[in-house]
Amino acid sequence: MSYIVLIGRIIFSVIFIMSGLNHLSGNGIELAAQSGVPLASVAVPLSGLISLLGGIGIAIGYKAKISAWLIVLFLLPVTITMHNFWSVADQHAALIQQIMFMKNFTIIGAAFLIAYFGSGPFSLDAKLKN
Repeated sequence: MSYIVLIGRIIFSVIFIMSGLNHLSGNGIELAAQSGVPLASVAVPLSGLISLLGGIGIAIGYKAKISAWLIVLFLLPVTITMHNFWSVADQHAALIQQIMFMKNFTIIGAAFLIAYFGSGPFSLDAKLKN
């Protein structure tokens, strides 16, 4: 049953690994610039690197507590700047942004749990501890 922690870490991490890679592409920078993100050409690749490192760290269970804080560091500004549903005039678009905001808010809660409890079994952290 302890394999479920490993599976959960991997599933949790996929979105950050994929998002990190997307942030390192020109499309991610362009989208952020259109959304009004200041210094998008610097902020987006930096956030992509933070997302990628955090996602990989949690997936393999290496420095998972620090990696979880990287995810929080990534998600807080992204959630506020990219999913600001309160400033969207179109009702349908606002609802989509509110859903995305709440999804990220929920993921931040899960990252807090990892930041507190760590990676659990079947991780590099557990292996290095022994």
